[in-house]
Amino acid sequence: MRELHTDRITETVRDLCIQANKVLPGSLEQCIRCGAEKEQSSAGKAVFADLCANLDAARETGLPICQDTGMAVIFMQVGQDLHITGGDLREAVNKGVAAGYLEGYLRCSVVGDPLERVNTGNNTPAVLHLDIVPGDQLRIDVCPKGFGSENMSALKMLTPAASADDIVGFVTEAVAKAGSNPCPPIVVGVGIGGDFEQCAFLAKKALCRDVSVRNPKQLYAELEAKMLESVNRLGIGPQGFGGTVTALAVNIEQAPTHIAGLPVSVNVGCHVTRHASAVL
Repeated sequence: MRELHTDRITETVRDLCIQANKVLPGSLEQCIRCGAEKEQSSAGKAVFADLCANLDAARETGLPICQDTGMAVIFMQVGQDLHITGGDLREAVNKGVAAGYLEGYLRCSVVGDPLERVNTGNNTPAVLHLDIVPGDQLRIDVCPKGFGSENMSALKMLTPAASADDIVGFVTEAVAKAGSNPCPPIVVGVGIGGDFEQCAFLAKKALCRDVSVRNPKQLYAELEAKMLESVNRLGIGPQGFGGTVTALAVNIEQAPTHIAGLPVSVNVGCHVTRHASAVL
């Protein structure tokens, strides 16, 4: 059995928090730069130029891409043959988040209670999703999530009689209601199936998938393309100023569901849909 000390986990989480907030995944940056060429409106082109300049400035200065450096959402795949030593895993993760946000001069946006609203001062606790998988490695995906886009999330319990067009319609409606609030051009994560809470989890997981990777199942890959086309027909455009590029990508994740239901959820990501990963 392989052993891994929690100190390495803390260090890695710290580094990934800083990295994710300062450098976009290459495929997403490429989407933004390609979107600047695809955009047809003059206002939209001007916004894209500013977005590209902002990415360049973040890289040159080492400053965060966006002032909302997000709530730390962490997906962790733990190999069942891995023995974690040195202390509590969740505590190690939160120590890493605290170090990353304080040492990286990132905005701390987490309150310890949803009604008392007292800031924790170090952006902890993280939202931690744990999955046990075969092997002896640990994969960590850090996905900081800003709430301008998170607040635009939606979930609907459709009936099994709903068609693909109904699903596309719901996703498109959710984006239309969001308007300029999530700082488009956006990335759209869609969850289909599972139950109420798994469906929402699937949408968040989809949002954190590389935008260059399509769903491996043709049915859903085609649905992703159909949703992207429908969303871009809305004309919301970059930052809501109108245009042909409202969304950069639509990612779908699906799961088995009950015979009596068809849950569908939408998790919207802004143009800086950030994530960084490492394998230990």
